[in-house]
Amino acid sequence: MVEVPNLVLNDGRAIPQFGLGVWQVPNSAVTAAVLSALEAGYRSVDTAAMYRNEDGVGAAIAASGVPRADLFVTTKLRGNDLGYDAAMRGFDESLRKLKSDYVDLYLIHWPGGTAAQYVDAWKAFEGLRADGRARSIGVSNFGISHLRTLFDQTGTVPAVNQVEVHPDRPETDLRAFHAEHGIVTEAYSPLAVGRLVKDRTARRMAERYGRTPAQILLRWNIQLGNRVIPKSVRPERIRENLDVFDFELTDEDMALLADR
Repeated sequence: MVEVPNLVLNDGRAIPQFGLGVWQVPNSAVTAAVLSALEAGYRSVDTAAMYRNEDGVGAAIAASGVPRADLFVTTKLRGNDLGYDAAMRGFDESLRKLKSDYVDLYLIHWPGGTAAQYVDAWKAFEGLRADGRARSIGVSNFGISHLRTLFDQTGTVPAVNQVEVHPDRPETDLRAFHAEHGIVTEAYSPLAVGRLVKDRTARRMAERYGRTPAQILLRWNIQLGNRVIPKSVRPERIRENLDVFDFELTDEDMALLADR
């Protein structure tokens, strides 16, 4: 079984560097996908209220036989649930669907509405972390200005910012800002929704390393120090995606992917 390394969050907790993302996976298919991932050795699943598949994720966790304490489960607050009271209601609904009394990481899915609304939601998140129902808290799709607003108005730095990162969208400035403030960069759509697996540079590199283009692209994100959450529903692809911790790209190849 593949041993996935952990990253240390700014609250002192550990998060697996690799997990399964379930964006665009229907609730009817997500239970089987999560069970396949857990059987393959994944111990981290990323869902969201907006994905409408928290029920299926919760069913998979319950059926897996894997102790809840061994799993790292992330979900996210819908953009229309910003504000303090709405955030608390949204969180309770997510817990009910996940059939759990806590989540390991809770994220604001998008800095929608006004700054006051997402700041008020963040204050609810602070309370959820304080009472242990959200072990760590973070955000998704936040830019530097949004992050500064949270810092300035609450003093609490998110543990994670989940954003789209791949060679065509390296987010260099944002990642540097994250590093400065101890925020883990979590990369979603690391294959650019499958588009980059057809890239000629990635394909040539895959032949040279004896890997798949997807593995090359995932390894690129891993070597940047990011947390990565590729999506798949195919058991063979789920296993293949995880098999990226026993080789390294050279510095030249890392640069070539980003600058091709």
